[in-house]
This record gives sequence, C-alpha cells and structure tokens, in this order.
Amino acid sequence: MRIIFMGTPDFSVPVLDALVEAGHEVVAVYCQPPRPAGRGKKDRPTPVHARAEALGLEVRHPTSLKSQDEQARFAALNADIAVVVAYGLILPQPILDAPTHGCLNIHASLLPRWRGAAPIHRAIMAGDAQTGICIMQMEAGLDTGPVLLREVTDIGIEETTVQLHDRLSDMGAALIVEALANLPNLTPDPQPQDGVTYAAKIDKSEARIDWSAPASEVDRKIRGLSPFPGAWTEVGGDRIKLLASRLAKGQGVPGEVLDEHLSVACGEGAVELLRLQRAGKGAQDTETFLRGWPIPVGTRLSSE
Repeated sequence: MRIIFMGTPDFSVPVLDALVEAGHEVVAVYCQPPRPAGRGKKDRPTPVHARAEALGLEVRHPTSLKSQDEQARFAALNADIAVVVAYGLILPQPILDAPTHGCLNIHASLLPRWRGAAPIHRAIMAGDAQTGICIMQMEAGLDTGPVLLREVTDIGIEETTVQLHDRLSDMGAALIVEALANLPNLTPDPQPQDGVTYAAKIDKSEARIDWSAPASEVDRKIRGLSPFPGAWTEVGGDRIKLLASRLAKGQGVPGEVLDEHLSVACGEGAVELLRLQRAGKGAQDTETFLRGWPIPVGTRLSSE
C-alpha cells in the first residue's frame, strides 16, 4: 500500500520500521520539526525524522496542517492510507479525508479508557491491571473513532512507564501490519459511551512525592513518571529523582527511611526505592547509589 506515515518520538520508530519491512511503500514521513536540544541548543531532528532519513524516505515537518497549500501537498501524495502514531498535530478534516482509506491511529490504551496525551503514564499511575493497543479509524474528535483491532496486555507490578512504553511500541508495530494486511475484512467497532477517561498531559508539578499518601499510590507515581519527568523527593535539601520502586513491608513516620535497602514509610505501608538519580548524575540502582551517597536509617525524606 502507498502509506503516509505520521509520527515523531521514539515510540513511533518501530512502527515505521515495521511498515517498511512489510513491503509497504512509505511515500512520505510527517513529523514535528527539529527543535533546540543539548548543551549547544542546536536544532535536533526528532527520532522519526532521523530514522526516516536513514531509510531514504522523504521527510516533511510542517508546523501546521491547516493551510490549503499544506493540505494540497498532502493530498497530492495519492496515498492509500495514513498511519498516525504520536504525531503531535491535530489533523484537520481535509487531511483525514485525503487518503483512500482515511487515517489509522495507533493508540496506547484500551479505548475509550485513556484517550489523550499520556495514556501509558496514566494507566500505571491509576493502578490499571491491563492496558493495550488499539488501531483506530481517525475522526475529528480526540481519540473517538471506531476501533479496528485491539490487543490487551497485563501491566507488571513493578513495570515503569519506559518499560511499558517499549512493549506497547512493539505491539503497535505488529498490530498495524496485521491491520493493513486484513483491512478489507475488518469491521470498525464504535467506542462505547461508558468508561471514557482522559489521559491529561503530564505536568511537572505532579512529580513531587507526598510521603503521607498510601504506599500503593506512591509506588504507582514513581513507576508512572519514570523516566520523565521523574518523581522526586528531597534529602537534606538535595533533590533526588526516584525512577523505580516496589511495595515493601514496614511502617513509620511518612518519609522515614526504615532500613538499609532504602524502604521508606508512607501514610500507609512502605515502598522500597530501586533506582535513583541525583542532579547532574546518571541513574543508579540503590546499592550503587548508597555507596556514593549514604542515607542512614531514620533519615526523613521531605514532602514539602
């Protein structure tokens, strides 16, 4: 099939690779424009941009798709279908209508649960037991279109957003290839009106840990915000990112370090911190971290 691919971050790259490996003709790749990054603040291509160039594909990165000229350029590609995954721009109706079979979106949740920007983070933070991938026929609403295929997966009890992100990316890549191969036989399944939730974009203001919360909530926040923006606490005025955790036994004053394994008391129960990062340093497992920066039993981690 003649495919327009639309995606931007790392999550989208395995999908682009899968489409090419399946023998489809990717006639153009749309992604977000390069933006300043790194110490020199030089423009850096997005992961999809870099991968598309390596594959020898045409790359386009308009800042908007609202102009008639941009919509005409898109339509002139005469695509059979567009595949959209974490692209980052709203698609106007003329864009949705231009390919022969419309636009398919790869969404990392079990729609209608977690429509919106941050479905992986929100599923972990909410304590969902399962999530998955939906292949959705796009329409004007926010993730409201009918679902063509879905695949379910369990969320591991210690799984972080970055781990689940990578699994779902690979699942999405396999599922879109299956969907395209069977497109004439797929029946669009309208989303139910019940069970709709929205995965709001993650705000950095959410990232500070409140140790008076139950351990289950603290653990989910640490895992759900890992690696970005990273849940954090303070020890003696120094900010520490918390990147992995699990539920632990013990109780004490909220924020109190209970043992040499860095179990920390919460409002109810405790969590064991498994991976941490000091400002300006790399992430480390707890044993390595404590060798360089000991935190004695009885230390209080700050919630204020």
